[in-house]
Amino acid sequence: MDRWTSERIPAQTGKTFLVTGANSGLGYVTSRELARHGAHVIMAVRNEQKGHAALKTIQAELPQASLELRRVDLGDLESVHRLADGIAGEGVPVDVLVNNAGIMMPPRSLSPQGHESQFAANHLGHFALTGLLFPIIAKGEDPRVVTVSSGLHKRGRIHFDDLTGERKYSPTGYYSQSKFANVLFGLELDRRLRAAGLPVRSLLAHPGYAATNLQSTGPTGVLAFLMRFGNSLFAQSMEMGALPQLYAATDPAARSGEFYGPDGMGEQKGYPKVVQPVESAKDPQTAARLWKLSEEITGVEYPLPATS
Repeated sequence: MDRWTSERIPAQTGKTFLVTGANSGLGYVTSRELARHGAHVIMAVRNEQKGHAALKTIQAELPQASLELRRVDLGDLESVHRLADGIAGEGVPVDVLVNNAGIMMPPRSLSPQGHESQFAANHLGHFALTGLLFPIIAKGEDPRVVTVSSGLHKRGRIHFDDLTGERKYSPTGYYSQSKFANVLFGLELDRRLRAAGLPVRSLLAHPGYAATNLQSTGPTGVLAFLMRFGNSLFAQSMEMGALPQLYAATDPAARSGEFYGPDGMGEQKGYPKVVQPVESAKDPQTAARLWKLSEEITGVEYPLPATS
């Protein structure tokens, strides 16, 4: 994996990838590089106007790119169901799902179903989408689910007694909760896949500190200023930030249950390497509790055995 770059992506001809949050940032780069190497990419976006602009930009650079656009708001479970129903109803294959979309550190708000917005979009929406598409993914070629987390998952915990932040809300704290949930989900999915003896891989990735519009569209006030300042001084490019998830999604050596992030100091910048989640994210009991709660909230149950 030494200095792995997107040039080392194997040919992806004949495979279909679904990338959430594909119109900008890491999702855009991921979609472009997958298309560059022959994949058909379903660009799942919340804003269709921005999605069409991103698709056209990729096609201008890569005239042979095979792309399609579909709308989904990961923060709205009804929208997630519509996307999954459309794909299933049309018989569209999905070999690899890249759970990339996210929102970051906004003021407290609730989803249409009444859940804290970051937990809803970053975790619940992807949990539901993965479960709804699972029967399709399981039939895919080298099937994988890649869930994108953040180094800030290390500061996270699940506020089981205050999931919506009604009693005490912190934009950073609840962002960390959602990214911690991503890691719990990815590792628990791996456990259940292994227990079921299925060849689907569940992998995790994080971009380090990458300059994307995620930092500018969510935070407000002083936090937004600090994010813009940090981006200009310390962040690496979107292209570098997307490498861990591209590695997880495409490289034959990427292993289910592993977490990939930058190899530089503090995992802030650099090329993909295996990184370790915070110890509390490895706890199968916490993961099982979150899994059961997520199934209850979303109404989506996986055809996989519990492992703890």
